[in-house]
Amino acid sequence: MAVSLQKGQKVDLTKTNPGLTEVVIGLGWDTNKYDGGKDFDLDASAFVLNGQGKVAADSDFVFYGNKQNASASVLHSGDNRTGVGDGDDETIEVKLANLPAEAEKVSFTITIYEAAERGQNFGQVSNAYVRVLNKATGEELIRYDLGEDYSVETALVVAELYRHGSEWKFNAVGAGYKDGLAGLCRDFGVNIG
Repeated sequence: MAVSLQKGQKVDLTKTNPGLTEVVIGLGWDTNKYDGGKDFDLDASAFVLNGQGKVAADSDFVFYGNKQNASASVLHSGDNRTGVGDGDDETIEVKLANLPAEAEKVSFTITIYEAAERGQNFGQVSNAYVRVLNKATGEELIRYDLGEDYSVETALVVAELYRHGSEWKFNAVGAGYKDGLAGLCRDFGVNIG
């Protein structure tokens, strides 16, 4: 049975699941019916971060346009432009043992594509969640339902995996950004030129 977390809670991932080497991060969401008539396109991304909370290279920003980092330890499933249907809208696979030694954290985000141009924000998104699955068995290990606490935000850091000694832990972050993907990239050290 999956551990259900609230914002800010942390839990052991590898210590409580011995032998766990690969996980799938599933992210999902729904959009509200009264969204202004324009299509929503939400995107999941991952940032592989060093001890200073920055990417070592731009390739450590993994998203639909760069589906894996240099070590192929973080893999993006591709862009789901509609979010229609049940289940995960986008997934990101993480091969824990293959992450570079300098990788201290992997942050998982959801952003709204062209949010400013379309007049959209996370106040118009519901049922957003992140979950961690054991890739080998498909078992859901951790789930974090984000709730409806956002209004002007156009990007969210939903969760992160982080090193704690030789183990990996999961943190339910739930932090909103009002300046979208550009703000995330700037904070995580990605060159957006």
